[in-house]
Order: sequence, then structure tokens, then C-alpha cells
Amino acid sequence: MMSSMEPAVQELAADIAVLDDDHDFRTYLEDFLKDESIYAVRTFPTATDLFNGCEERSPDIVLLDMKMGDTTGDKVLEQLLARWPGMCVIIITGYPSLEDMRATFKLKVFDYLAKPFSLAQLRQVLEHAVNTFRLGRAPQDRLRERLGHSIKMMRVERDWSLKDLAGHTRLSVSQISAIERGTNLPSIESLLAICRAFERKPSEVLSAIDF
Repeated sequence: MMSSMEPAVQELAADIAVLDDDHDFRTYLEDFLKDESIYAVRTFPTATDLFNGCEERSPDIVLLDMKMGDTTGDKVLEQLLARWPGMCVIIITGYPSLEDMRATFKLKVFDYLAKPFSLAQLRQVLEHAVNTFRLGRAPQDRLRERLGHSIKMMRVERDWSLKDLAGHTRLSVSQISAIERGTNLPSIESLLAICRAFERKPSEVLSAIDF
């Protein structure tokens, strides 16, 4: 039993994966992120290693090097976002160009850091990512928020109002509103009713939020 004198365990803000073929730079980033004490960090020298690591445990944030010998970061980026939609990817590169920045932002990259960057810059970008993606929250909070957002997006795509969805599900407008805001997690019965309204399987809806 933990005594009252023992410090509480600090909750991690994010799980970070680093892909870079430069061993020294990987070690540099790994040491810095571990010293921050609020991140779990894994580093990978190749894209294949990164993909395998993501299969084992999906990271919250990926720091992706754009120039790695024969491997191009844009191809890795396309595969990452195709397999894990909505993943937060931050580009790091020693060969920055306006054209590359435009191309990567079109692929929904969160941010772009040009080497050499300061640790203060990296810290600021990571803090922004954690706040934007609402990372570091309790798992149940993140589940409610992601599922609620996904349901809202499905409703918007149908051009339905809250009242329209209520009519299709026999749930109240207030119930649906609370679910979409992430205030309440839908019951099994409510989730089934919502999925039927959108003609989607519950497994499809849940897998889409990548939780």
C-alpha cells in the first residue's frame, strides 16, 4: 500500500514515436524527451520499424524525418495517415523548403520543424500538439471526446440537425448533444441506435476513432 509520503505517479502527456536514420540525433531526441518526464518515447531507424511499432502500440505523436537515404518521408507520411487517420505527425528535416512545407501541410501534418531547431522550439510544438489533440487526459475522457466528435461528423455529413438524429434514433436531443460534446458516453443501446441511423456497424464506428 502506498504511504501518504510517496509522490503520486505523474500521468504521461503523450506517447511519442521518432523516425530518423541518424543514430546520434535519435539518441539526442530520446534523451531530451525522457528528461521531460511527461512523455513515453520510442525511436526507430527505419520506416518498417516504425510501422511495426505502431502496430504494437499506436503513438499519439510521430516525429518524422523527411530525408532518410533512399526512403522519402512523404511516402512514409502517406502510409502513416492512411493506416492511422488523425495521427499527429510533426515533420523534422535538415533540408527545409517552402514547396515541401506546402506539400506536407496538404497531407494534414500538424507542424514542421527545420533542423537545427532549439529544444525550446520542440517543447513548444509538443505542448501545442498535446493541447490541440487533448492528449494526456484520462482514457475514458478521450474515448468520450473522440466518439462524440466522430458521431457529430457523421451527422454533419448527412446534413442532419440534432433533432433529425433524435428522430432516427428515438434518443432525446439533449442525450445526443451530451454524447457529441463528450460529456456522456453512449450506452450500448444508444450506440446501436446511432449506428443503425447511419447504417454503420458499431465496429466500424469504434475503429474509426483509433482509440
